[in-house]
Formats: sequence, C-alpha cells, structure tokens
Amino acid sequence: MSTTTDCKRSLEIEIPLDQVNRARERVTNSLKQRVRLPGFRPGKAPTTLIQSRFESEIRSEVLDVLLPEAFQNRIQEQGLNVVSAPKVTELHYEPDQPIRFKADFEVAPEFELGDYRGLPVKYEEPTVADEELEKRLESVRESKADYVNLDPRPIESGDYVLVHLKSLAGLAEPVDQDTQIQVGGAETLPGFNEALIGASPGEIKEVEVTYPEDFGSEPLAGKTVGFEIAVKTLRKKELPALDDEFAKDLGDYQTLDELKDALRKSIFHEKQYTAQQQAKEELIDRLVERHPFPVPEAYIERQIQNQVQAQLQQISGQNIDVSKLNLDWTAIKDKQSEKASRNVRASLLLGKISEREGIAATKDEVEREVQRVARQNREAVPVTRARLEKEGGLGRMAAAIQTEKTLQFLFDNAQKQV
Repeated sequence: MSTTTDCKRSLEIEIPLDQVNRARERVTNSLKQRVRLPGFRPGKAPTTLIQSRFESEIRSEVLDVLLPEAFQNRIQEQGLNVVSAPKVTELHYEPDQPIRFKADFEVAPEFELGDYRGLPVKYEEPTVADEELEKRLESVRESKADYVNLDPRPIESGDYVLVHLKSLAGLAEPVDQDTQIQVGGAETLPGFNEALIGASPGEIKEVEVTYPEDFGSEPLAGKTVGFEIAVKTLRKKELPALDDEFAKDLGDYQTLDELKDALRKSIFHEKQYTAQQQAKEELIDRLVERHPFPVPEAYIERQIQNQVQAQLQQISGQNIDVSKLNLDWTAIKDKQSEKASRNVRASLLLGKISEREGIAATKDEVEREVQRVARQNREAVPVTRARLEKEGGLGRMAAAIQTEKTLQFLFDNAQKQV
C-alpha cells in the first residue's frame, strides 16, 4: 500500500482465479434461470451458449460482486477507516486469470489532541450603560403608545397619518391596504413625505416612490412604484407616563425600578451571548491553528454542500436539495473550500474533545429543544418529535447540543484576556 501525506490511500488488490471462477459460475447459473432463448426451456440452455451470448453481462455482474467484496475484505484486514467511495483503476480481468485492480480512496484523518484547556481568548464581561437602558425603556414605551385622532387640518412634518395605500404600477403583487405613516419620520421615504405634507384628510394623492436597493422588503427593494394615497385620519402619538403603573401593565413588576432591573439584565444577557459567541469563534480558530492535520476531500465536499444548503435555505426559507440544482460546483469549491476545511477540522476536534471529556446531550436537553421547535412552528410536541425522528433531526439536534456544550467547556476553561 502506498501512502501519501494527506488522507488519500491506494490498494492494489488481486482476486484469486478460483474465486473468480466460482463467481462466474454463480452468475452464469443465475442468468441461465432468468433468460429465455429460442428452442430451450428456462434453465435448460447450455452453459457455453449462455456464456457466449451474455459474456458482457456476466463480466459486469462478476465485477459488481467481487470488487466491493475484495475491497471490503482488504480494508478490514488493514483496519482502515474509509470515508469515500473507492475509485477503481488499472483493472485487469482476462480469461483464466486472477482479477487485479487498484482502488484509490480516502481515510479518516488520525490526529492527537494537543492542549485545548487554557486557550487564550479576548473576552471582557459586558456592562450596560445607563444610556442603553434608557434607550431600551424608551423603545418599550414607544411600543405601548396610543394614537389619538385629531381634527382635520393640513398635514405637517412629524404628524402620524392613517392612509389607504394602493399600488398603481411597478409591483408584481399589488398593494391595497391601510397603513400608518409618520410624515418626516426617519424611516419614511422622501416621496411619501413630499406627497403628504400640506394634504388634508379626504384628499387623494398619486406619487412615484423609489425604494433603495437595500430596502428591508425584497419585493420592494430597488423598485420604483406608483401609488395612490388616500388620506384618512390625522393622528397624534401619546406615550404612557414612565411610572409604576406603566411597569405593572407590562407584566409581573410592581415598580418602575423592577422593570428597569429586568431590562438591564435582558440587555446584559444579550450582550454577554454576543460576546461569548465571538470568543467561541476565536477559540475554534485557536484550536484549528494548533492542530494541523489533513482533511479528506470527501469531508470538504460534503461540508460545502451543507454550507450551500444552509445559505439557500436562509434565502428561500425552504429545504432545497442542492444535488438537483445546476450549480457550478468547481467555482463554489474554489470559493468555499478554505472555510469548509476549517469547519471540518473544528468539528473533528470538538468531537474528540467531547469524547475525552464525556460531554454529550442529555435526553432532557434534547426534549427541551424539541419543545422549543414545536412552539416556534406552532405545532404539537408529539407531531414535531415524530417529524424529527423521521427526518433524522433528533440526532442532528443532539449533535448540535453536544457541540455547543463542548464550546462552552472550552470557553469556561479558556484564559480570558481583555
């Protein structure tokens, strides 16, 4: 066996002649029972006639049976962990001779874990500034605002206006709905402001509005749309007073200070999660840097497929079979192979660390995640569980939990540096 510095391996395999002959005999007899030849009852045609008529089929079936069997026997003898389908080359199959062939394949990488406790990582426990708290509190207050109808008058900048918006041109799916617009607001496009300032309830305006390319709604992004705007009601926004009653209306709070404490903790946990995720990504980079080892091309190609699958699903919101798409895989591989190689190494390393440290997902953790997915999809927990079992999702869910727990272990044992 020849060995390269990466995960590629080659085996030169010979199948003894007596084994080849036995396989030919079995295939020929099987074929004799299946085929029908003029002048012969099924199974009664001479063997020599079957062999001459169907030599190509016999040869193909013999190879289909013997090659995988011989390959499996050799890799088991040598204890090889094969991770790719073998590519057969240099095949020699001649009458009254052993079959000889070469199999090229890849094996799983072997590597030893180095230091993974105490990895250095930049991390500083976050703090919540008073300004951040006030901004969040104001956001909650805005969400509870009331809009009071005003007597008709010409619209001014800063007013809130209820309008009926009807698209006239520029959209594949027309718009025909009531909506509220803050005239002169930071989120309001200039075309709407120009059309509405000075108008009064009861008036109808027509306007063309051009949406920016990065507009949040994809059907509108970059489009120029003609609208008919029917002005219905002028409104004034009234914000609730920031007092204990406001806090009580929001939930299980007795005072405004209790609400502020809860908001401060919420902001802190959000910032802590973001900071820890960044630190964990850095820890993965450190881990990969300290463990250079070859990665099978088969793993990289599978990872690229998963990355593309995830990207398409994020864009479309649907599960798409990337193997059925006419994609330029050569270009995709050139662009994504470095990231895929890093992710594969990280996965292998985290798997070995979790094995060494005895880290695994518990049944309760998996069940909690199933319940979370059920709530998210607004379906019964048994329905979600059954669907995940059928799709193999429970195993992936357990693997994701195990990975996250292993990353948390690395973070907890890391040397945090400001």
